Amino acid sequence: MTDNTAADNGWFAAVDADDLESATAAVRDGSADEPHDWPALALETGFTDDEDEYYDALRAATTAATRRDVTEREAADDRQLVHAVRAMDDCTRTANELAERLAEWAGTVDPDAGTGIDYARELASRDEIEPGHEPLVSLAERVVALADEADDLREYVDRQTPTVAPNLAALADPVLAARLISLAGGLESLAKKPSGTVQVLGAEDALFAHLRGHAPSPKHGIIYIHDAVRGTHPDERGSAARAVAGKLAIAARVDHYSGELKPELEAELEDRIETIQARTDDDGGADDE
Repeated sequence: MTDNTAADNGWFAAVDADDLESATAAVRDGSADEPHDWPALALETGFTDDEDEYYDALRAATTAATRRDVTEREAADDRQLVHAVRAMDDCTRTANELAERLAEWAGTVDPDAGTGIDYARELASRDEIEPGHEPLVSLAERVVALADEADDLREYVDRQTPTVAPNLAALADPVLAARLISLAGGLESLAKKPSGTVQVLGAEDALFAHLRGHAPSPKHGIIYIHDAVRGTHPDERGSAARAVAGKLAIAARVDHYSGELKPELEAELEDRIETIQARTDDDGGADDE
């Protein structure tokens, strides 16, 4: 005989097979302590008349449930931040690459050609365009537009990161915090990573080379651009990177699980970095392991 309790608790119990919304909600919210013969239960409760109909309904409901989960996840604030910082970096990289192409091209026809984004701005803003230089000016305008878009996205990241991850933004600055979240795949993922992993985020190529025995172990990844790491003597940079990564890992957990700003994290990191940097003058900066 079929367990009536299992039948009553089945995913599709009391759900109309034609009601996709209710079936989707049942898949997303339903649970069971142990597996059962779900097709048989669906037939017993009158959800469907045969197993083929059950599997068709199950496929439609699970597809809809997955689509909704993905939509909700992508709409989350940290995912929006990930898209923004990646778009910012894409715009910056593309603008710089096109600016190099522009300088190379312009150098063949313009004796006063410059380089970089500044030259693109100057060329795009000229009142008079020499005959034949129209394509150069058009390209310069595209470079400027991409550079301006990158600046706008940076402003968005600067504004948004403190609302998504206040402690990370305070410890690492908003853009670095957003890049860490992006590299980890989201704030929740970053919050679950140990400090050692946070320390080398962005240095995956160097880490894999080390694991293959072709390179030394990397001391830091993208957190190198943190003032506390970059501003520390190379002999003590490994210690500084560990200290920064440890506090960033804690900050990510606080941001994900509570969102409460804890200024003491920043103060503790400053004290630790001061101690590490002081060792450079005291004993030659021997790195602690």
